[in-house]
Amino acid sequence: MSEPSLRVAPSVKLGKNVRLIAFANLYGCEIGDETFIGPFVEIQSDVRVGRRVKIQSHTFICSGVTIEDEAFIGHGVMFTNDRFPRSTNDDGSVKGGSDWKCEPTVVGRRASIGSNVTILCGVTVGEEAVVGAGSVVTKNVPARTIVAGNPARILRKIT
Repeated sequence: MSEPSLRVAPSVKLGKNVRLIAFANLYGCEIGDETFIGPFVEIQSDVRVGRRVKIQSHTFICSGVTIEDEAFIGHGVMFTNDRFPRSTNDDGSVKGGSDWKCEPTVVGRRASIGSNVTILCGVTVGEEAVVGAGSVVTKNVPARTIVAGNPARILRKIT
């Protein structure tokens, strides 16, 4: 990781044959074998990315997200991990790490997330599900189901 425009913290666990493109920023996460991470991607601590996952450019994966094997994450996908984010507590003091509740999110094996999707915290996108581009996922997506829209709604099952 000698490329100056690529930041991979020593706390990152990289699998075999991981491909990273310049301007990625990874810290405290685990990346599985043969995964591709495109440019301008940030992956925070306590994220687990499985094997043979493809993460396209300009994607933000925050703490608490698990992406299972062979999933596809399109360009500009945004994950959240706090249902009620605030910069300060009720008394006006700046929030610290212990002042928020991280709600885990899971993207199932072989799921496909379209470009510019926002995935709110605390949801599971099931195995082999497809989320259409530009959607906002606010609740669980069943396995082998296509969803789209804001909020994302079921369009059909994959047979």
